[in-house]
Amino acid sequence: MTIGEAQPVLPPATEDGSEGAILVILADGEPIFRVGVRKIIAVEDDIHIVAQVESAENAVTAVGRYDADVILLECELSSTPSEMVTSLLAVAPSIKIVLVMTEPTEAETVELMRLGVRGIVTRSIAPDLLIKCIHKVHEGETWLDHRGVNWVIEAYRAQASLLISPRNRVKLSPREIQIIAGVTQGLRNKDIAQEVGTTEQVVKNYLRKIYDKLGVSDRLELALYCIHHRLLETYSGANASSTAQPAPEQAAIEAIAGPAGTARR
Repeated sequence: MTIGEAQPVLPPATEDGSEGAILVILADGEPIFRVGVRKIIAVEDDIHIVAQVESAENAVTAVGRYDADVILLECELSSTPSEMVTSLLAVAPSIKIVLVMTEPTEAETVELMRLGVRGIVTRSIAPDLLIKCIHKVHEGETWLDHRGVNWVIEAYRAQASLLISPRNRVKLSPREIQIIAGVTQGLRNKDIAQEVGTTEQVVKNYLRKIYDKLGVSDRLELALYCIHHRLLETYSGANASSTAQPAPEQAAIEAIAGPAGTARR
């Protein structure tokens, strides 16, 4: 198998009766692991492996070529797993990534989950748990062991403490507060620009700075951060627009998120 090629495992779903099943790409550099996983999945009627690859490059090619639901991905295929994850999601944003790791660390777990990984398992995972993981991730849930869950929760708490502590509180300008208030209303950049009296490009520039300051990556994360930490109440004395008031939590989320729950940038 050459670089850039994926080895198909099944013919099209309409020919093999796999229509409606969970379609999986298996990306792992160890042939014995791929064989083992295929045997585990072979007895499942509702899960099918559509392709298997043995390199990070081939994995990126495969997610673009096959309409798969989940990719079971060996973390060690790349020396920079975060870049590999980002590349996969850039090609197939809807693919659900389950990483197979030898010994996950706290830093790796937190970073990779934040980048969009849906599950992390080790090579020692029991067959029944692997099947359960694939089902749960396909249904939209996150799969982590108890230690991984604790790591993610502690990381979130640590981020929250930055706002709570006056010494570490992020400093935001009145204009930045105006723009944040517009975001929580679900306004687009063009509407926010008209509201605060500037250009759409200036609003985009401000948003990039705000994301960096607060450690968020998009509008939805920004809105959730503001709601959770009552950010606009904290800066109530700032010169925010009188019409740019924060929307209730559910309304803000629905206004910002698209029909599939993907936040507008």
